[in-house]
Amino acid sequence: MREPPTPPITHRDATADLHHGVRIPDPYRWLEDPDTPDARAWIDAENRVTEAFLAGIPERQPLRERLTAIWNYAKQSVPFREAGRYFFFRNEGLQPQAVLYARPALDAPAEFVLDPNTLSPDGTTALSTIAVSRDGMHLAYGISESGSDWQEIRVRSLATGDDRADRVRWIKFSGAAWTHDSRGFFYSRYPEPTAGTSLREANRNQELYYHVLGEPQERDRLIYRRRDQPEWGYDPSVTDDGRYLILHVWHGTDRRNRLYYADLGDPTKPLGDVRIVPLLDAFDAAYHFVGNDGPVFYVQTDRDASRGRLVAIDTRAPDTWREIIPEADDVLVGARHVAGAFAVLRMRDACSVLRIHEIDGSPRADVPLPALGAIDGLSGKAEDRELFFDFTSYLHPTTVMRYDFATGETSVVWAPELPVDLSRYETRQVFVRSKDGTRVPMFLTHRRDLPRNGDNPVYLYGYGGFSISLTPAFSPSVVCWLERGGVFAVANLRGGGEYGEAWHAAGMLRHKQNVFDDFIAAAEYLIAERYTAPKHLAIGGGSNGGLLVGAAVTQRPELFGAAVPAVGVFDMLRYHKFTIGWAWAPEYGTADDAEMFKYLMRYSPLHNVRDGVSYPAMLLITADHDDRVVPAHSFKFAAALQAANAGPNPILIRIETKAGHGAGKPTDKVIAEQADKWAFLVEVLGMRDGGD
Repeated sequence: MREPPTPPITHRDATADLHHGVRIPDPYRWLEDPDTPDARAWIDAENRVTEAFLAGIPERQPLRERLTAIWNYAKQSVPFREAGRYFFFRNEGLQPQAVLYARPALDAPAEFVLDPNTLSPDGTTALSTIAVSRDGMHLAYGISESGSDWQEIRVRSLATGDDRADRVRWIKFSGAAWTHDSRGFFYSRYPEPTAGTSLREANRNQELYYHVLGEPQERDRLIYRRRDQPEWGYDPSVTDDGRYLILHVWHGTDRRNRLYYADLGDPTKPLGDVRIVPLLDAFDAAYHFVGNDGPVFYVQTDRDASRGRLVAIDTRAPDTWREIIPEADDVLVGARHVAGAFAVLRMRDACSVLRIHEIDGSPRADVPLPALGAIDGLSGKAEDRELFFDFTSYLHPTTVMRYDFATGETSVVWAPELPVDLSRYETRQVFVRSKDGTRVPMFLTHRRDLPRNGDNPVYLYGYGGFSISLTPAFSPSVVCWLERGGVFAVANLRGGGEYGEAWHAAGMLRHKQNVFDDFIAAAEYLIAERYTAPKHLAIGGGSNGGLLVGAAVTQRPELFGAAVPAVGVFDMLRYHKFTIGWAWAPEYGTADDAEMFKYLMRYSPLHNVRDGVSYPAMLLITADHDDRVVPAHSFKFAAALQAANAGPNPILIRIETKAGHGAGKPTDKVIAEQADKWAFLVEVLGMRDGGD
């Protein structure tokens, strides 16, 4: 590796906070506002240093060209059926955003519906949500700009292809739910933020509204709010029969929620009085509405069942539950009420299992899948006679499949044609023993003839939080890494949902250190089994996974050769003070609590950077418009690492502009970021002689 660059000298001031009698310096607090002249100058200086280093890597441009070539194949989403048409997204290969199409039959020509690439000249305006009216005449679609979580919902006439005047703003974490008369839709919004603070101001006091087509937003009807519960949020949907409004009431990222409903009466008539009725009102478990037969609701829950079960609740006698599908060894991930039956998606050792059950819960059939892998979504309504789903794995590009309830047959609706031969590679699942003896699964994907000599470059990825499971998924970027001779490793850490709520709970709040211990154990396994050595081992993760990488690096810097944390949460004392950060308190706790303050201080990456330590080479990745994990986390962590690092390895930060937390990022920006990540690792891990 060539001589590392000299990072900018970042000004430190005397800012400090007093937490429960303990003075905690925060010398880079001034970087929390990215729009001040000083912060902008710092961002520009850091980007110049990073760009100069990356520009000097000979492999950067070839990697970008190879990534572009691998990425250039058509991709298609699972269709959903509405008003006799199948709607789906398709990207021809390198389009910035996928385009929405529809067709009257699966074998009919596709008809253009909406191209988000026409909404901005650089492809940074993305579709965030879509909903087709029951009569098939209108499309409500949300757009977000530059990766922001804020979205504006517009309405397009599907008969003319023109947009109506309707504009609904200040929406986050909500879709649109049409009433069956197609006259309007429910949505949830926040109060308009103070001018100039929309990327930083905390989001509270979400309210549920109903928008009538043709009316200005100012006349939208307020349906429900709780001024006494400013942190509650409302996710609306309408049942397949149009009779009920379903309201999933959430509090931050706590998996536990409340379930409310309203009887909308005759679905063919205009909306009358809406009386919200609490059905499950204790925040004591997770409750997900699956479907209904009149007043009988089918609900997926982990109440008294860590791995999930399906129950029937008669709204006329809500205290009496009837169990439909009991808890099993495999985790209940999701279910759809289709064709008078249930399609039930389970997870076994982080891989998907799909089974059809009769309405009484008895099993009808297992749906065959192409290999060990994962299903990302199920599509089907109560009145349908078919179920659509997509299947993917590390070496199996995402394929759209269909199950026919009448024949019991499974068929491929659409399969991609990849410009690369994947037969040279294999995926294995191994199990690692963590520090406390817990058995942790890990997927390894690499060349079939990989030598176990300790010299292989390995990229170890993890997340470990919010009950999110890392199931096998195909990525063109990973193929590029494999072609360079790399090993791609994914560890299924505690804190995720791979083994149900107990697995999640074992990696949250005061048990968060278990997540880092699992990740470190995975790294030690890769070294002990001679897949790699510390100097060849890189780690990565995004968002909560960025926190994981930051904690691993500050706890065991000698174990890794490189680290690439993206949009990470690094300041565990102040994370809850920005935008939606408060919502993560059920997962992390906050420094406002004296005991949690002590615990957070023990692993908060920003507060565990130590002077005189030789840190591994690091490329932090963030975006100046990230209004979920604000970029101040990465700014402050990068500045602290650069000031403290005593070794020769570069500590760089790549700050994307006109981008956010990741959702909706245009293809060219994704490819550029991935190419820079691999180029950085090729340089710092000494991979120039590797590859196929």
